[in-house]
Amino acid sequence: MNYIPICDIDDILPNTGVAARIGDRHVAVFRIGAERFHAIDNIDPRSGASVLARGLVGNLGERVVVASPLYKNHFDLSTGECLEAPEQSVRAHAVQVRDGRVLVALN
Repeated sequence: MNYIPICDIDDILPNTGVAARIGDRHVAVFRIGAERFHAIDNIDPRSGASVLARGLVGNLGERVVVASPLYKNHFDLSTGECLEAPEQSVRAHAVQVRDGRVLVALN
């Protein structure tokens, strides 16, 4: 996998996300607590807007999700699955942390 540096760990506050562009892809990178990171596509499939990084992070049962700020659909941060409409799921991407930097590999 080809990991691309996105930002420093401290650039993402716990339980929030940031948007990044990797080539022509818009990616949302989330920090859950102090040490867990997830990345999914940033484009809300229902609206086509690049906004998922601005959504509210939380839990639905055992799943860690982000709620789209536009239509409030919930996306599982581990898989990209849209819980309300699975046909609107997004891609999840691999994340690593190295030397205080967050890196993402597109899937």
